[in-house]
Amino acid sequence: MPHDDPAAIGRRVLRLRGERGLTQRQVAEPAYTPAYVSTLESGRVRPSEAALRHLATRLGVSYEELATGRPAHLAAGLRLRLTDARRALATGAPEDAAALFQALHEEAAEHSLTEERAEALLGLGDCLLESGELSGARDRFAAAERLLADRPLPRRVPAIRGRATAHLLTGELRYACYLLESTLDELTTAGLHDPEALLLLYTASIAPYMDMGAHARAAHAAELALALAPRVEDPALVAGMHRGVARTLIAEGRIAEADASLAKAQELYRQLHIRTELAHCHWMRGYVHAQDGDLEHAESELRTARAILASKRAALFTGQVEVELADVLRRRGKAEEAEALLRPLLTPDTPEDEGAGTGTLGAGRGAVHAGGAHRLLGLIAEDRGDTERAEEHYCAALSLLERSSAVGDLADLCRLLGDLLRRTGRVEAAMDAYRTGLGHRAAPGTTTLGPAPATPPM
Repeated sequence: MPHDDPAAIGRRVLRLRGERGLTQRQVAEPAYTPAYVSTLESGRVRPSEAALRHLATRLGVSYEELATGRPAHLAAGLRLRLTDARRALATGAPEDAAALFQALHEEAAEHSLTEERAEALLGLGDCLLESGELSGARDRFAAAERLLADRPLPRRVPAIRGRATAHLLTGELRYACYLLESTLDELTTAGLHDPEALLLLYTASIAPYMDMGAHARAAHAAELALALAPRVEDPALVAGMHRGVARTLIAEGRIAEADASLAKAQELYRQLHIRTELAHCHWMRGYVHAQDGDLEHAESELRTARAILASKRAALFTGQVEVELADVLRRRGKAEEAEALLRPLLTPDTPEDEGAGTGTLGAGRGAVHAGGAHRLLGLIAEDRGDTERAEEHYCAALSLLERSSAVGDLADLCRLLGDLLRRTGRVEAAMDAYRTGLGHRAAPGTTTLGPAPATPPM
């Protein structure tokens, strides 16, 4: 435990002795002399742990309070309240939980409690992620990482993973991969094979890998995560692993296995009362059903996810799930309802869109889903025969997705744009669009990612 400087400790001993009406001799004996206590009170000597424990007993306070000035059991009480704030975030609105985390951060800072202060910053970062304030979330995670700079790397991993998630949601997929991969390499090089830290990093890397088209890396990360899971006791981490692994199973066409993996995650989140992650499970099960052609059940699961996220006022995630729901609605012949969901999500791109909504999604906020929303609006416009409007939406989607390096989505969009241009007689422009799509599909992931991180011993 770090002690205050000698002057602060001396002032504290002097104050406590005076409050209790004790002489220096009464405090000092039998182990020390009055002269030693006098020297200590003047701040001219750094007391040993043994001396502090003796003085604390004579003064009727705890060793921690005398050494640091913190009230007894303050750190333990703060940790309990941090757990309560986490529970508030899991079950309620992010802004309500953020107020709790902010108060705890200020209290921890006042008493120089570094670990508790960092934990409060992580909580604030998670609150801001849910509400879609990604720049603020990054700042909180970075501040937590700086506070823990002298701690072992595994202790800093949750903050690094938080920063990577914020960059992912912003649309900066390559940088998210860089953060996660460089940390994995650093852990392996240093021989820090902490199962929880590794599981957190491998699970977090699956989403950016999949969005960038690096499916082989995503599958490898999922295999390593599954191998680590039996060594991890935190059920929330294991549930997150099952949810991440499901994405790779879907890509491999293993729909039943993906649904089983999501069912395991869903049950764990239900037991833990973590509503945001439970909503993500419903969201992914909706995606599984959609991939399997069961659009009725897909719509039901996505509506459940949307209702949970909306009740928690998790604006960014609600907007993202609405894009997935709109896709299913369009495929079920409910184009008008799909369009009504999509338009308010987008930052206005044309005068016609002004006033359509708040712009939940955009270039710096859910860029991949913003591109998906424009793609869907383009398809709806094409179905109506409005090719000019469809082209505008496809080009807006292309601009968003190129910045985010979402390879699979880019290739599909280039195909749609090429087909539209060809049908309207612009063959050369169509060929350019097809070539662009082929370029994005070539060696997915390898043009934007360096060597894969080293695999730790299992």
